Amino acid sequence: MCKLCAHRDADAVFWIFKKCLALRPLYTSTPMATAFPFSAIVGQDEMKLAILIAAVDPAIGGILVFGDRGTGKSTAVRALAALLPKMRAVVGCAYNSDPAQPFIADGAEAAKAPLKSHLITVPVVDLPLGATEDRVVGALDLERALSQGVKAFEPGLLARANRGFLYIDEVNLLEDHLVDLLIDVAASGENVVEREGLSVRHPARFVLVGSGNPEEGELRPQLLDRFGLSVEVKTPTDLAGRVEVVKRRDAFEHDPAAFIEQWKKEDEKTRKRIVAARLRLAAVLISDAARERAAQLCMALGTDGLRGDLTLIRAARAYAALQGDAAITDAHFKRIAAPALRHRLRRNPLDDSGSTVRVDRAVAELMGAR
Repeated sequence: MCKLCAHRDADAVFWIFKKCLALRPLYTSTPMATAFPFSAIVGQDEMKLAILIAAVDPAIGGILVFGDRGTGKSTAVRALAALLPKMRAVVGCAYNSDPAQPFIADGAEAAKAPLKSHLITVPVVDLPLGATEDRVVGALDLERALSQGVKAFEPGLLARANRGFLYIDEVNLLEDHLVDLLIDVAASGENVVEREGLSVRHPARFVLVGSGNPEEGELRPQLLDRFGLSVEVKTPTDLAGRVEVVKRRDAFEHDPAAFIEQWKKEDEKTRKRIVAARLRLAAVLISDAARERAAQLCMALGTDGLRGDLTLIRAARAYAALQGDAAITDAHFKRIAAPALRHRLRRNPLDDSGSTVRVDRAVAELMGAR
């Protein structure tokens, strides 16, 4: 019997094995090799633009994609893993630490020699609806506890998603205790674990991406407010568009490797566009007039707090960087106002029009029609 088990009664030992079963199976990141090419997605321009904006500036705060079933929501998010430029991380770090700012655990000494680093794929981690809290936040490393009698931390999905993307399909069906957990981590950028004699604090900064069908339930307001952009997707209504979607999907399923190769150049162009936008992001001019314009729009819509103003400015800046523009203008606000603000509006019992219509109407009154 190991040292840890020697000091426990039968119930405690049974509890350990029960935890062991709860932690299996392990969930993996979105596989790149079989992802449908991002550039091959037909239509859904607003959704694709929101994803690109979040890739340029993760400070946007995440993306919520709501709409009909079978409209490419999950496909677009999973295509993100193969699209993003690789990032540099510390070799062997479970938290994907940046070599310029490596994570040092409490009580550990900083390395005297420069840390080895390598290029890795930006993590796009799936959070399944059935995941246990231990699997999400991390828990006691049961293998080491049972075999060596050592208390050690086994990082969870939040650790693996650090500096990347955390994707939740059917996010509106997520259990309340996981919603509360995500709200805390999204606000602080840290995951704090206090359990089984462990006390661990590690970085957990990620872009939260959620998708779902509004017919299956609404999202809690506290979590809804944490998403920077909210995108609405609909089933294509034009005949040519529907036919092209089916044609491309069928070609991908018939020969994935050939289809990916066919769209490789287009995806590479998009990747270079993201890299160029990141480099010019800080140089995009935000004038006082632009800040006043954003505030006027948010005041006209009656959004609560200032998160809407900040997101509107950040999204407009990222969009300007993508377009290669030197400064934010009304044209940028018009393009991204709806996804930045539609989910922040109070319900008006005297106005039964949708939130998108209300945003477009306020934009037209303030800045003129698109």
